Amino acid sequence: MKKKAYRNTPAFMFMSWGSFAIFLALMLVGLYTLKEPLMVKGYYLMGSVGLISSSFTLAKVIRDNQEDEERYNQMFRAMDETTNKDETSV
Repeated sequence: MKKKAYRNTPAFMFMSWGSFAIFLALMLVGLYTLKEPLMVKGYYLMGSVGLISSSFTLAKVIRDNQEDEERYNQMFRAMDETTNKDETSV
């Protein structure tokens, strides 16, 4: 049976999620202690949540495009190999 392999090490995953949690907590503490009306705090909170979610989406799109490009290149390499074999056998 084949063992499941992950792209990232557990230490890197811990660092990534840990830094995300720490900076999210720091942002929320900063918003809580901000001496501005609730309307201003809400504006900053909405902007921060939008920035975080769009960052995740952008990272996923970039990763998916890179994987698609690799798959596309593999497919055409395989097609070129079969074409070369057919030409040499004729």
